[in-house]
Amino acid sequence: MLLERIANILELKGENTFRINSYRKAARVIGDLTDDIEEIAKARKLTDIPGIGEGTAEKIIEYINTGKMAKYEEIKKGISEETVALMQIPGLGPKTVAMLSRELGIVGLADLENALREGKLKGLFGIGEKKIENIIKGIELFKTSQQRISIGMAYPIVKRIITGLQHNSQIADIQAAGSLRRMKETVGDIDILVSGANGADIVKAFVAMPGVTQVLASGDTKGSVRVEECVQVDLRVVSQDEFGSALQYFTGSKEHNIHLREIAKKKGFKISEYGIFQGDKKVGGTFEDEIYKMLGMDWIPPELRENRGEIEAAQEGKLPKLIEFSDIKGDLHNHSNWSDGIPTFEEMAAYAMKMDYHYLAVSDHSKSLHVANGLKEEELLEEIEEIDRLNKTFKRFTLLKSTEVDIKADGALDFSDKLLEKLDVVVASIHSGFKQGKDKITGRMVAAIHNPYVNIIAHPTGRLISKRAGYEVDMDKVIEACLETGTALEINCYYDRLDLNDINCRKAKEAGVVVAISTDAHHLDQMWMMELGVGIARRGCWKPKMY
Repeated sequence: MLLERIANILELKGENTFRINSYRKAARVIGDLTDDIEEIAKARKLTDIPGIGEGTAEKIIEYINTGKMAKYEEIKKGISEETVALMQIPGLGPKTVAMLSRELGIVGLADLENALREGKLKGLFGIGEKKIENIIKGIELFKTSQQRISIGMAYPIVKRIITGLQHNSQIADIQAAGSLRRMKETVGDIDILVSGANGADIVKAFVAMPGVTQVLASGDTKGSVRVEECVQVDLRVVSQDEFGSALQYFTGSKEHNIHLREIAKKKGFKISEYGIFQGDKKVGGTFEDEIYKMLGMDWIPPELRENRGEIEAAQEGKLPKLIEFSDIKGDLHNHSNWSDGIPTFEEMAAYAMKMDYHYLAVSDHSKSLHVANGLKEEELLEEIEEIDRLNKTFKRFTLLKSTEVDIKADGALDFSDKLLEKLDVVVASIHSGFKQGKDKITGRMVAAIHNPYVNIIAHPTGRLISKRAGYEVDMDKVIEACLETGTALEINCYYDRLDLNDINCRKAKEAGVVVAISTDAHHLDQMWMMELGVGIARRGCWKPKMY
């Protein structure tokens, strides 16, 4: 996003911190919107978005209308695009990039990789062996992230496209396929499958949709476009009697499909995107479940199709009934404007009730997290009183008193037990000391788990999908401690966290540990991400009620 790039370049140049932070905040808020930014701009409601002032709104409108932003062109003079790209590498902030440019003449990624191979970074101020190791890992993560995008970016795009097309009278069925339908945390190209009578007209409507920045292909049955600068979306039109088999085929995974076809071959069937055949006779394909039924197994939810034993379970009729979004009754980790969130208590409650929730926890940060405007003890006590007052005005809904309390470097909690005792829910998490070794990090977390007032451990590995791998922690020991104490591990739904991931989520389930699916929302437009967390839980084989 250009606003984030502006912030990075300003920091590279040593500009005013307030200006830098205002651009970063605007970029973050826009990036989390579920509504189309162009539609918001057309309605002249950009300044209604928290953090977007008149000046920023003008820049956004300029970019929408022209594809360019004069401010960006102005400030990047003298700074190459390669250098701007370097600042997207985890572990390489603008200050480090500036120093590498000054000391070694490093301009882009190729220069940096050459310098690393030749050992030129060793001995530079502030760059030790661990820093070099982190930069190398950051480059690997950066290269991977350029090939795939977060499901949190892809999911709203798909919903917008499907909503825009589903009223087309020529379309009978429309669904996302590929890794997005399987709710993988990152996806490559976005795949959408359609059945309808006139493929060419459907494809024309698709490539002409608002938000399309480049048409890559437009034919009778296939269309391919780029949206939001770099995301590729492929649409395929099939006949109605092929829709089920095509949906199964294009959903994947590759490993799941290979195993399925091996079973089909042994039973005398052949499966393709066009249907399931016995000899030359087509015996199914209109509906996806026909494929599985003909092979003597239950239909398998897309989230489980990774060839991890789901086919055998389907053959034995032992697939679990997975959790659905409708099973969610509340959210146990959210932030208000008392710390670093945007919404008021009243706004949070109203939105939660609109989502048909029964409860919502206000889990503002604790005092040590200065960057997030963490609450002091007296402020948390005031917050408790205010929530108690508001709860008297609600019917069949409760705001829960909570905190996201920091687990400090020595394993102690940021608030006293006497204060934590007054809360309904205590969420504990690590926000500092990421470079401590595995034993130290694990010890801190286990100590928090054993605190009698801690209910949930938030984002347990500390990863950010696009920025960092997370700290080193022994998840087996953490799970063991949670089982012993009854403490829950969080599936943090924020699109760049999704932490626990699906593997650790399944580990927790198999061990008998409780999980809490929470959004960590800092403004209302992030609360939809509960859908992503439910997707992770489904990939982890979680049922609606495990306990």
